[in-house]
Amino acid sequence: MIRAINLHKHFKQFEALKGVSLEVAKGEVVAIIGPSGSGKSTFLRCLNRLETIDEGLIEIEGEELVSTDYQGKVQYVNENDARLICQKMGMVFQQFNLFPHLTVLQNVMEAPITVKGVKAQEILPVAQELLRKVGLEDKMATYPSRLSGGQKQRVAIARALAMKPDIMLFDEPTSALDPELTGEVLRSMRQLAEEHMTMIVVTHEMGFAREVANRVIFMDKGEIIEEGTPQEIFENPSQSRTQSFLSVVAE
Repeated sequence: MIRAINLHKHFKQFEALKGVSLEVAKGEVVAIIGPSGSGKSTFLRCLNRLETIDEGLIEIEGEELVSTDYQGKVQYVNENDARLICQKMGMVFQQFNLFPHLTVLQNVMEAPITVKGVKAQEILPVAQELLRKVGLEDKMATYPSRLSGGQKQRVAIARALAMKPDIMLFDEPTSALDPELTGEVLRSMRQLAEEHMTMIVVTHEMGFAREVANRVIFMDKGEIIEEGTPQEIFENPSQSRTQSFLSVVAE
């Protein structure tokens, strides 16, 4: 579903990604863990072109989004094709980014109507069902300012799903939430995993990574240091950097 080869990304002098490669299979849940500033979020943002890469190749479901020619020149596909490729991926951010002037239901309906040109009466039952799925059927007419952080994040998940993506990217979706609100968001994500949605989750929630992911990636300083099953990474990490990170996180 995703093939990223040798991704490099600089922000001026700072090298955020140093040759990161990752392939994700259909229905796989990959958790990316690591210290702040290790390149986890940058990697996700490069996958859906929120950041452009300086070198490498990205393919989404076999379609090339960007490649690097033999002279080292990075070439993205044209704007129209890039938009269609990126629509295969839904993204949920740390901050919820809901439209404050729209109700919960309108927030979920907005993108399919404006981006895909779906008629309102077509997307309405879909949006209602998605809000039921994330446990917010009683909040459809509510405005975001009246919601808790956990409720806002579940609206954001429903909104991403309304575009019918094949892949979901989660960028630390619970890091802005109080601990008691984190569980309700993780429940919605766990349900998606059970339905075999292809997911990449950048997270500080080690319990979620351990229980739900098929594979765990440990990143540090712009590189993938280690990857393996949750059991391998959490119970028997081979790299000293992974070991020291997990010993601090587990305390």
